[in-house]
Amino acid sequence: MRRCIIPILAFVLMLAAASCGIYSFSGASIPPEAKTISITHFPNNAAIVNPSLSQAFTDMLKDKFTNQTSLSLVTRNGDLQIEGEITGYNVQPVAIQGNDQAALNRLTVTVNVRYQNKYAESQNFESSFSRFADFPAAQSLSSVQQTLLEEINKALVEDIFNKSVANW
Repeated sequence: MRRCIIPILAFVLMLAAASCGIYSFSGASIPPEAKTISITHFPNNAAIVNPSLSQAFTDMLKDKFTNQTSLSLVTRNGDLQIEGEITGYNVQPVAIQGNDQAALNRLTVTVNVRYQNKYAESQNFESSFSRFADFPAAQSLSSVQQTLLEEINKALVEDIFNKSVANW
């Protein structure tokens, strides 16, 4: 009988923690009164513009918050608000070899983010996030760009999520 009580008690405690609204199993720490989030389109203001980056990044950011929290996405004036722009998109050589040629190239994407929490204004911030991915210099950017951008976008979205609602 005791063996059954302990797992049941643990399960009840986990349900209670998840239902209080302060903590979720995704690691998000969101005030219980916050019900909505607005995420505006992130325009690409970088010197080099990738035509699909802006929409792909914005969609991935929206998906992260709607899938990992109980917040409803609204077009504006959410309890939590995220806006910003893509400020950097560049490729540069790294890992220079003895013959002064790069063995690798690095694609870097930088975004500027403004976050507002109506219920916890001390958590508001404006911050720049930057991530990169390397690829062999023998490959063209166009052949690996889509895969690299998915990897970079995932990392950027995770960083933004963690800073805004996971308090990491």
